Amino acid sequence: MEAWRADRVGSALRGENPTVLARLPEAFAVIGDVQWLPGYCVLLTDDPSATRFSDLPRDRRLRYLDSVDHLAIAVETACVEADSGFRRVNIEILGSADPFLHTHVWPRYEWEPEQFRSKPVWCYPPERWRESATVLGSRHDPLRKAFTRLLTVTD
Repeated sequence: MEAWRADRVGSALRGENPTVLARLPEAFAVIGDVQWLPGYCVLLTDDPSATRFSDLPRDRRLRYLDSVDHLAIAVETACVEADSGFRRVNIEILGSADPFLHTHVWPRYEWEPEQFRSKPVWCYPPERWRESATVLGSRHDPLRKAFTRLLTVTD
């Protein structure tokens, strides 16, 4: 396993996480390791001690949520621009598996199999997370560039 994966927040802070798209208030926007739903992104806290949302003081929670909004709009905009059958964005702060505050931003598509289209992403088979065909790679560079462009635009 690549070292940055074992410490995603620390590696982002050190500039060693290759999935980082942009630095946002209280967070790093990163593209997902797998792209079976193209455009999947995650917002990582920039506070290694924050294991859950309530670990941040209120003012920092609000800035973190503003960054969630910024990333979700960038994902939506890039997926619409890609004309890929985009339907909507799902946003999830779960906190069940990884020991750091993070938020999943999932684009959802019209072309998804009907049995999954209206259900949470976690209903897909676990194998989807390990499919070599959808692992993040250079074929995802156009999405990565679109996200970076959209995330670095100031309001």
